[in-house]
Amino acid sequence: MGHAHEHSHSHSPTRAGSAFRWSIALNSGLTVLQLLIGFAFGSLALIGDALHNLGDVLGLVLGWGAEQLSRRPARGRFTYGYGRSTQMASLVNGLLIFSAGVVVVVEGIQRLQDPVPLIAGPVVWAAAAGIVINLLSARLFGHNHQHDLNQRAAVLHLLTDAAVSAAVLLSAIVVGLTGWFWLDALTAIGVGLAVIVSALGLLREAIALNLDAAPRHINLAAVEAALLAVPGVQAVAELHVWGISTSSTALTAHLLLRPGAEAGDVLLQTAQQRLETLGIRKSTIQLEWASAD
Repeated sequence: MGHAHEHSHSHSPTRAGSAFRWSIALNSGLTVLQLLIGFAFGSLALIGDALHNLGDVLGLVLGWGAEQLSRRPARGRFTYGYGRSTQMASLVNGLLIFSAGVVVVVEGIQRLQDPVPLIAGPVVWAAAAGIVINLLSARLFGHNHQHDLNQRAAVLHLLTDAAVSAAVLLSAIVVGLTGWFWLDALTAIGVGLAVIVSALGLLREAIALNLDAAPRHINLAAVEAALLAVPGVQAVAELHVWGISTSSTALTAHLLLRPGAEAGDVLLQTAQQRLETLGIRKSTIQLEWASAD
């Protein structure tokens, strides 16, 4: 005899949409500014920063679109809704960051062999603007992005670009003081490598989630222990945890009850409350009695 019950509880982000909109607007303006100054005054490092900012804008647009799509209710064949679109957006974002990094490294190596003079003053101001705008944009997402890979991808874009802009700023100051034009190309290579490393981490997590791996912030051992601690539960079987979206986690499990234990709403509610404390708000639990053997 079995008893099944499903529980669903979700929270809609209150500030994510506004954060995406403002970040897109600010970074679009920053990209245009840095491209103009980079080409006009000969800074490949600043152009690389602008290209990464362009990747930010495209990634933010994808992330924002996925965020909106994930809120649409389930319909037709899409019985889980459209939450998986945020995971797909994270994967595309990672690819964009990686591609931008490769382009900057290749261009930096070519420029290192043939340094080009640059005018440091405007580059310094453009890089400083990049630091301020990217940090401000990241701040708009608040602290709730940690458990949402889509929003975390956006924040990673922004914080990485702030670091890139800081490197470009220091490089431009040194070039202006010393005339070491090769330093701009060397900085661009370092920037590109940092971008590639950050992209690889994001890609690994995005691919794992698209393969239905349990989200990184979910401790599977703690989940099983929490269910075993429910009064009347003898064992846990068929435990499956996966991300429906980058911010929503689902679980299915069979709870094997001790002989004589009562299978009722109180037991199910206790189990689901324990799961919610671990970040799982959508659960389907099947209750069964363990074999007397």
